[in-house]
Amino acid sequence: MVAGACPFCAILAGDLPASVVCEDAHAIAFMDLRQAVPGHVLVVPRRHVETIFELDEDTAGALMRMAVRVAQAAGRAFAPAGLNLWQSNGHAGGQEVPHVHLHVQPRQVGDGLLRIYPERVPAPAARAQLDALALHLRGHLA
Repeated sequence: MVAGACPFCAILAGDLPASVVCEDAHAIAFMDLRQAVPGHVLVVPRRHVETIFELDEDTAGALMRMAVRVAQAAGRAFAPAGLNLWQSNGHAGGQEVPHVHLHVQPRQVGDGLLRIYPERVPAPAARAQLDALALHLRGHLA
């Protein structure tokens, strides 16, 4: 990544403003500029990591701990009917900023945000297919 090209790194450096919710030595949480739903927060590691594929376990743990704290605060602050933790990787996954981050989104019924499936929900897969996929993934665990 070209220096200065990551907006989250610019926030961390103090070069761009952010409405900070909380921060610690490993992560920072701030309001998303685009409030898709009221209380939409981004949780970002302080260390630049582009996708979850490069994320180490310690940084991942710190990121999730902060996301849980923010989610619990959002539950108290907004009394949502539900909540999403959303994380995207790469162009095909819908990632817009090349710095791994979690979206914390308090949800209300009918808010129109983030349909997981298209109109038709996929049918359950056959157990043999699920077992084969699990075996394949187990073979690639680090």
